[in-house]
Amino acid sequence: MEGITEFVSMINGFVWGVPMLVMILGVGLFLSVGLKLMPILKLGTGFKLLWSGRIPDKDKSMKGEISPFNALMTSLSATIGTGNIAGVATAIFIGGPGALFWMWCTALVGMATKFAEAVLAVKYREVDANGNHIGGPMYYIKNGLSSKWAWLGTAFALFGSFAGFGIGNTVQSNSVADALSSNFGVPTWVTGIVLMFLVGAVLMGGIKRIADVAGKLVPLMTLFYIAAGLAVLAVNAAAIPDAIALIIHSAFNPVAAQGGFAGAAVWAAIRFGVARGIFSNEAGLGSAPIAHASAQTNNPVAQGLVAMLGTFIDTLIVCSITGLAIIVSGAWTSGENGAALTSLAFSTALPMGNYIVAIALSVFAFTTILGWSVYSEKCVQYLFGVKAVKPFRILWILVVPLGAISSLDFIWLLADTLNAMMAIPNLIALALLSPVVFSLTREYFLKKREEEAAKA
Repeated sequence: MEGITEFVSMINGFVWGVPMLVMILGVGLFLSVGLKLMPILKLGTGFKLLWSGRIPDKDKSMKGEISPFNALMTSLSATIGTGNIAGVATAIFIGGPGALFWMWCTALVGMATKFAEAVLAVKYREVDANGNHIGGPMYYIKNGLSSKWAWLGTAFALFGSFAGFGIGNTVQSNSVADALSSNFGVPTWVTGIVLMFLVGAVLMGGIKRIADVAGKLVPLMTLFYIAAGLAVLAVNAAAIPDAIALIIHSAFNPVAAQGGFAGAAVWAAIRFGVARGIFSNEAGLGSAPIAHASAQTNNPVAQGLVAMLGTFIDTLIVCSITGLAIIVSGAWTSGENGAALTSLAFSTALPMGNYIVAIALSVFAFTTILGWSVYSEKCVQYLFGVKAVKPFRILWILVVPLGAISSLDFIWLLADTLNAMMAIPNLIALALLSPVVFSLTREYFLKKREEEAAKA
């Protein structure tokens, strides 16, 4: 087992190393330039489309099963999770405050990546034997590229099928069990059983029920966490200007050891800021477009504009609040790491800050289990057909309590490795299909301008 762990660790070091980070940022930057920074400039348009896409299309004039709003919430249910609470804290613990700056940079180019993923997912989606719309990297590789690239779609589906059981299931239930045990004294096995029943009740209803739950739970919990984070920042308002200056300075200069902080080189800030940013918002990994492929829309670009908001909300809002709270409270020099560091930051400013973080972490991890079930299910369906869906759901539900009571060091390592390997086929496809994205985007905005001119 030790030899296998070393082997997987070696692969992990490569797939999350310099080549992968350069590839993810490079593709994101290429798409941003090709789109002429449209995702940043049209952020307001995205929010307008999100607001108008709250109501499901009852008359079925739009293709798809779930509203554009619920498609984004399903995507966010998988991305807003432990990465926003524990991942940000880990990045700062290892890379220093400058890691937050590089997370922001990752998000700015990641918006273009997420936009392109959703555009292609809707453009090349299919209808399965049950009449449901399905899509994602495996389908835009299959339908958008020549047959010689088909193996890439299969590779993505394989990585996604296995990665989900770790990163989207057992690791999440373990995080919930740990948070509830350390803060409320709830036995881990009890958490595992309760989670299993909750996940089962939602999951057996398919993507429509998952999207309905995500559409209600994700906005409420996100707003609750943001409000708590803003309260921490309000208490430490005087420290915010210095904190921002420290973040920018630390992004380009080494940080000396102080208190419980061991010190960090600039490279550590870049590496862990980018890696944790990608882990949190999943831009480039190819997971989110699987949810957006089910959206009720007749225009790929319209859904792409909604999809890119996922990266903005996840990293530039939620992760920023976590990171700033850790820095302005001074907790980043405490020597704590992960969720414990975020809990410390919140509890220094709020009477029950640690409980707020524990509750937020639990709900976020629960919704991540739901969101990732969609991703892995569609990967399994791509490989084995619709007949594999029910057995997959049963297995997914049964694995939840195992994660809650187990030691997951190796599972985390393996899942983290497979998670990064999902990005390779996806990024190749995004680069090769970028002309399609650019063309569809030009056509969409040209048509909008013509419509506005006609009205005038």
